[in-house]
Amino acid sequence: MVRMSVQIHTAKEGNATVVQLQGKVDATSAPSVEQALVSVIDSGEKKLVIDCAGLDFISSAGLRSLLLAVKKMKAAGGGIALAALQPHVKEVFDISGFSSLFVIHGSKADAIK
Repeated sequence: MVRMSVQIHTAKEGNATVVQLQGKVDATSAPSVEQALVSVIDSGEKKLVIDCAGLDFISSAGLRSLLLAVKKMKAAGGGIALAALQPHVKEVFDISGFSSLFVIHGSKADAIK
């Protein structure tokens, strides 16, 4: 059995859908993260919050899946916000220039507002 390096939980909270990522998003797990995000967007959701409180690591493959989701969401007229990035994960977003593509909130509660 292959153990996924990331756990994905999706829940409707208020006027947003929250996708909680726990663990590592790397080349192995990025496709399942991408699939989860795209299915939320395809269901017609316009406000998506990605809760990164439990996200320990993201690779370039993970960043690519998030980029694909952002482009798809923008095309659908919605928005994606990131919440509770750990400092070392936020650094990856800053270094890669991805911080400018996302609205980043300190907490999930702030992102849902």
